Amino acid sequence: MFGRINKSKFFIILLFSLVACAQPNQGQTREAPPQASSPTGQANTAQLPDFTSLVQREGPAVVNISTTQTVHKMEFGPQFNFPENDPSFRRFMPPSGPREYQGHSLGSGFIISGDGYIFTNAHVVDNADEVVVKLTDKREFKAKVIGIDRRSDVALIKIDATGLPKVDIGDPSTLKVGEWVAAIGSPFGFENSVTSGIVSAKGRSLPEENDVPFIQTDVAVNPGNSGGPLFNLKGEVVGINSQIWSRTGTYMGLSFAIPIDVAMEVGKQLREHGKVSRGRLGVSIQPLTAELAQSFGLSGASGVLVASVEKGSAADQAGLMAGDVIQKYNGKQLEDPADLSRVVAATHPGTRVQLQVWRKGAARELSAVVGELPAEKVASHGAKAKPDADPLGLVLNDLSAEQKRELDVDHGLLVEDVAGAAAKAGIQPGDVILALNNSQVNNSTQFKKLLKETGSGKPIALLVKRNDATIYIPIKTKEG
Repeated sequence: MFGRINKSKFFIILLFSLVACAQPNQGQTREAPPQASSPTGQANTAQLPDFTSLVQREGPAVVNISTTQTVHKMEFGPQFNFPENDPSFRRFMPPSGPREYQGHSLGSGFIISGDGYIFTNAHVVDNADEVVVKLTDKREFKAKVIGIDRRSDVALIKIDATGLPKVDIGDPSTLKVGEWVAAIGSPFGFENSVTSGIVSAKGRSLPEENDVPFIQTDVAVNPGNSGGPLFNLKGEVVGINSQIWSRTGTYMGLSFAIPIDVAMEVGKQLREHGKVSRGRLGVSIQPLTAELAQSFGLSGASGVLVASVEKGSAADQAGLMAGDVIQKYNGKQLEDPADLSRVVAATHPGTRVQLQVWRKGAARELSAVVGELPAEKVASHGAKAKPDADPLGLVLNDLSAEQKRELDVDHGLLVEDVAGAAAKAGIQPGDVILALNNSQVNNSTQFKKLLKETGSGKPIALLVKRNDATIYIPIKTKEG
């Protein structure tokens, strides 16, 4: 708090200052403080970096992204002040029906080509009904989602425009720990905010994120920064800001960026094929500890221990065995399981690779033809029904006897995947379809027959069981 200063106290302070200045210096002359020295002993005249030119030059290529998404939520009946996590709540409070509302979110992105291609995070635009891109000159465009890759958290979108400012792409491999970097984005909706820091570490593995060697920084990144660029001092993009480690949901000094070379490869495949193909060996692996290394006769703990090999997989055909230690992959030294996961995932399926393994006290060379990692169930924006989906967008499976016991039902169909009209109505994977228009459903053949008899363009009612609740959900079939 600022306040007024008492006049008498002011004069006392002034007098004390004059007396202090008049004190003799014991005949000595005050020396200037020594300059900081570099490791070579020379004076260090380095200054803190100035990001002004970088922001002026690259800022116009950074965009604000806002999305709208239709959210479906199961609503329950009249409230009697039961705790929502009380198991009796669902038992005695039947659902009153699905509720639909519009959700909104904000993120960032950056233009990589003058004709409107933009990088952002997959989680920024995933399942969005509408994506709007706002430029620094206040122009707004509706964007088309070219493709989404959840494994890397990279999305490629496009706006219909030309002559746009674009960023320069850098080389993340040249980054050094301790090097200055800067982020531009829209934290909490504050557009084109600039923050800076240093590279804290490289090649970080995060839980469930083994395909990406993250760049760790201490750059302040908050909700809304997702999808924005991370720049080096040359003004080149070296990463896409993606995640933070936090106990509060906001910045706590640990932020992580996807290396731009990873994003560029993902973007290329999304643009050309609409999906990302990744390699697969078919092994279960674990870290090699010092104790395990010693037991296998190894002098060091570098390498990846094979715990099991999937029958018929690329690893099986190559002759890999449980207990092998994979030391090198195409000549690249492996230190831990994340290293192997990344290099295998980055290998194009069908490629022949060389493996150096340690087995029974000796190194040997094996050759493997890399297989393909199965694609995600929903690989791109605007989930389309699979070829085996019905006209409602449902992929259904008959329930086994064991599943019926677990679900406590004697009939029904399990929803394996959902898109289209069924998804919009609120049906989710894992739901059980018990009836169609009051006709009990026993198997998928019967369901298809009932659906065909209903006719196109007519509304139907599906009795759906989810957890302990059952509810009728209306769906309108497509016109024929």
